[in-house]
Amino acid sequence: MSDLKLKYDSLKEYIRGLGKVMIAFSGGVDSTFLLRLSYDLLGSSAIAITARSCSFPQREIDAAREFTRQNGIEHIIVDSEELDIEGFSSNPLNRCYLCKSELFTKIRQVAQSRGIDHIAEGSNADDEGDYRPGLQAVAEFGVLSPLRHAKLTKKEIRQLSEELGLPTWNKQSFACLSSRFPYGEQISREKLSMIDKAEQILLDAGFVQVRVRFHGNLARIETDDTGFKLLLSEKNLREEIYKKFKSIGFVYVSIDLLGYRTGSMNETLPIINSELFFKHK
Repeated sequence: MSDLKLKYDSLKEYIRGLGKVMIAFSGGVDSTFLLRLSYDLLGSSAIAITARSCSFPQREIDAAREFTRQNGIEHIIVDSEELDIEGFSSNPLNRCYLCKSELFTKIRQVAQSRGIDHIAEGSNADDEGDYRPGLQAVAEFGVLSPLRHAKLTKKEIRQLSEELGLPTWNKQSFACLSSRFPYGEQISREKLSMIDKAEQILLDAGFVQVRVRFHGNLARIETDDTGFKLLLSEKNLREEIYKKFKSIGFVYVSIDLLGYRTGSMNETLPIINSELFFKHK
């Protein structure tokens, strides 16, 4: 028996034991897989809940709605505006913790009103190795992480998703738009809108995996090898992208030579921590 089958069987057994569960559903690879499997195993006792905010693009809300509609899964949408959270807009190191705490507070209220004891979210085994303050909120609120429990990696989740026929098996990775800002950079609705529009420009141009990182009047594009080839082979496309980025407020547009990678803003953490150390010494 393969290691993946053992993990998958363990996950299914874990989910069956929940009885009723409310899934924090973003429409991404992980939460879609978790939701679909939970619904297959638990039927109507598995309910999806999605948070709507200015850091979550409308295209993602629409995709989440469409998936649950097509699969006959009950789907609840709650408003959870991060910018209303005290301290969030200053983009502190624990930004994700503040956001998740607010989100899980609202989800727990909805779950309790429906008589649902368990809340689950879609972090996976790969999330263990990065700076993820949101996982602290997961632990504090008693939110379950079935995919981490089963030690499933993103690659394995994509493979299982493809076997289940899920449209998200090869979907690009996504994180909330607030993750596009360096720690300490003030976050606003206007800046989030700039990032949203910039990434939509790239998606419409045929890019699949992209991030647009905000550095004041400079936009730093991270993309995969396919995106690099697209940029290098088409000068007219580069010029068009620049013009469109400039029209939404950016003065400079750069390409990150290392390409797309999750948590690239965390690469500054040693510098930030040392600055804080000397500031308060």
